[in-house]
Amino acid sequence: MRIDEVSKVTLRVWPSDLDLYNHMNNGVFLTLMDIGRFDQGLRTGFWQKWNKLGWYPIVVNSTISYRKSLEPWQKFDLETKVLGWDDIAYYIEQRFVRNGEIYARAIMRGRFLKRSWGILTPEQVMEGSGGWPGETPVVPEWVLRWAADVQLPKGKEPAPSNWD
Repeated sequence: MRIDEVSKVTLRVWPSDLDLYNHMNNGVFLTLMDIGRFDQGLRTGFWQKWNKLGWYPIVVNSTISYRKSLEPWQKFDLETKVLGWDDIAYYIEQRFVRNGEIYARAIMRGRFLKRSWGILTPEQVMEGSGGWPGETPVVPEWVLRWAADVQLPKGKEPAPSNWD
């Protein structure tokens, strides 16, 4: 598979995924999104390259909208697609789909770190991964606005918890 394609993994709602209301817990969606991104990395061969180079992805921001419940034992597809990147981070959309219908949709903003220490730019990651096939995708404006609006200060900057 190519990195510019939608990857799909079929999953099932297990009893351990349920909350008190007997549907898939909202936090489980985020956990499964990790599996979707990992699956995409494996299928494209990128994960193997990153591992050899000592690189690993982290989530910086994410947002998810829930439309319908996923019930016990239901099968669904988790679709993952790279939307693009800016100078700092890359953006991925993930959808929980059942019978062709979106049940939940999420946007994730991520970065890459080096095990040896340091941060990689998206361009460095793409170059080290073999490049992006075709035209570079353009991240939708609303996604860039969302990322700017929810960004916290950098890790070494103060971030006091004032509720004023």
